[in-house]
Amino acid sequence: MTDVVIIGAGPVGLAAAAHAVERGLEPLVLEADDEVGAAVRQWGQVRLFSPWRFNIDPAAGRLLTARGWTEPEPDELPTGADLVARYLSPLAETPELAGRIRTGTRVTAVSRAGVDKVRSIGRDRRPLLVRTVDRTGAVHDLMAPAVIDASGTWGQPAPLGTGGLPAPGERAAAGYVAGALPDVFGADRDRFAGRHTLVVGMGHSAANTLLDLAELAEAAPGTRITWAIRAASPRRLYGGGAADALPARGELGTRLQRLVAEGAITLVTEFQIARFEPAAGGPATGPVRIHGITPAGPREIAVDAVVGAAGFRPDLRLLQEVRLDLDPALEAPAALAPLIDPNNHSCGTVPPHGERQLAHPEPGFYVAGMKSYGRAPTFLLATGYEQVRSIVAALAGDRAAADEVRLELPETGVCSTDAPEVSGRGLSTGVVHGYAGEEAGAEPAGQGPVAVAVADRPSSCCG
Repeated sequence: MTDVVIIGAGPVGLAAAAHAVERGLEPLVLEADDEVGAAVRQWGQVRLFSPWRFNIDPAAGRLLTARGWTEPEPDELPTGADLVARYLSPLAETPELAGRIRTGTRVTAVSRAGVDKVRSIGRDRRPLLVRTVDRTGAVHDLMAPAVIDASGTWGQPAPLGTGGLPAPGERAAAGYVAGALPDVFGADRDRFAGRHTLVVGMGHSAANTLLDLAELAEAAPGTRITWAIRAASPRRLYGGGAADALPARGELGTRLQRLVAEGAITLVTEFQIARFEPAAGGPATGPVRIHGITPAGPREIAVDAVVGAAGFRPDLRLLQEVRLDLDPALEAPAALAPLIDPNNHSCGTVPPHGERQLAHPEPGFYVAGMKSYGRAPTFLLATGYEQVRSIVAALAGDRAAADEVRLELPETGVCSTDAPEVSGRGLSTGVVHGYAGEEAGAEPAGQGPVAVAVADRPSSCCG
């Protein structure tokens, strides 16, 4: 019998499974992709600015060590690809987890067996129902007393228009828009080399992409970079510099500030996108004209490509039949929201929290990891690991362990931004986008993997 269904085989979902196995529970992990760590693979080129010691869940580490795994050097900074190859894949291949992970299985809804959201009588005595679709399109319903949704937010980027809405023409201009962490030196190089790119956003993913584009411009003549933010100043992203507890993260803001000062990057502040005007034939026939509103009046920017790094949002559609208690602004659990509000907190100032703050009116149902932060961008992998440790302890009946929530986080410096966003090209220990990074104030809340450390190119914050 399955004791807990876990949605998502990313770092936090696999950590939840490791804790469940260690507690003697029977987990089943459902992953829509054909491989574990699917979201992390999409930013595999990014180097975290958090070292390995922040990126490995304790229960997962114990499970791996018992099978002869050699832990990476604690102070080494991994890339997303390293995180998958040296940690997530070996973890998924352990005998304890291998038979409990079902890939190619997309969850489309969670409910209570036999009753809809309205029905209360006898509700708690019914198991949770998880509806899935497999690779062939066949629909299957699974039952379990508990469900942990650790599906993240990577596939739900925030729109680039104002007011949290797509700008007119934004969808028609989709062919010009790249995701938050494009592979500037690899698969996406031709998209940017010798062309004019607009980067939108003020989180770590935007910062990492800007740094990569500036480096590309040194090798590819004609490469131009414009950076648009809604805030009046990027000072928060420039951050703590040498005072940051994670040096690579501090370097991120320092290098970006220097490139703007030198003119390698054209910064446009207080720019709100009002309308996209793509060329009639798309990117192959001409630039997209982006019409914006500034305090000085209308402004138009014509570019060949746009990098949308304005953060991510949780996909709540599969939870429509589950009773949730969500904060109206952040779309995070109501008890958690005041602790993570990006208007007041950065990655390192979020207090420890666990099962009690993550619980919903639906007994046995939890959202963990990046998705638990809703639109807040300050998530760290280490935070997600502690969340699922506490949740699984509660499911196993160990109330004392569930309530004893402890977590040590590095001071964050540049983790705090003028707006919630997904962390950039160096996702790190907690957020990402489960991640990179992510992402109070002037910009749309968002999130995605946030990393914590870079080597040659600084990465993001909270991975």
